[in-house]
Amino acid sequence: MVIMKLVIRAELENLTNLQPEGGCDEPNFTYYFKLHCENCGEVSQKRTCVSLNERVPHPNGKGTINLVQKCKFCERKGTVLMIPGHGRPLTLHASQRGMHSPLMLFDCRGLNPVEFAFGNAWWKAQSVSSCVSLFVFLLKL
Repeated sequence: MVIMKLVIRAELENLTNLQPEGGCDEPNFTYYFKLHCENCGEVSQKRTCVSLNERVPHPNGKGTINLVQKCKFCERKGTVLMIPGHGRPLTLHASQRGMHSPLMLFDCRGLNPVEFAFGNAWWKAQSVSSCVSLFVFLLKL
């Protein structure tokens, strides 16, 4: 089991509380990643999407998770479970100190998300912006 934390860092001017439009735990917000197979090391060519509102049965029959996917190379199955409640908006204070802010935690088994990509979702912030530069990182916990 690997817990991955998706974090965001941005250079904010006259902006605060940068986050997905419905908040960090927005059920319809979609995260797009390529997936790295822990078994064979291959990285998927296409991005896979996961969101809190999409649930599928766990392969071992114990509850539900957000994603079950088979590696196209070694055919091993991997799972991703999103863990809400750990995200928070990026504040101007954190931005000025070069700090990041967590968006979501992912419990990964067999597959690790890499190369986060922005989809067509809306983001919101408070105040007026003169410049925004955005950087997103995945951190292994």
